Amino acid sequence: MNKKQLLFFALISILIVIVLSACMPNPSQTAGHNPAGFFKGVWHGWIAPISIIVGFFNDTTRVYDPNNTGWWYDFGFYMAVISGFGGLSLVRKKQDT
Repeated sequence: MNKKQLLFFALISILIVIVLSACMPNPSQTAGHNPAGFFKGVWHGWIAPISIIVGFFNDTTRVYDPNNTGWWYDFGFYMAVISGFGGLSLVRKKQDT
């Protein structure tokens, strides 16, 4: 990998982290607003690993938004967490040994 490719990869990585961190659950900002629903649950499930890392350095960032609609948010959140690790694959390829 040459220096241009490495710099490009670093800049894209930093941009992705900034964009993802802007949409993390923050209970102090969402209190009193519309509760998070199914699609926010899916989003928060997808970015959960990043939320955990940011949560170590920022006390207001959480993995799970407590201001949610209930069951639908939970369903979207857990569906995204499980699918992020390949658990929702309906068709598995057989490995050739």
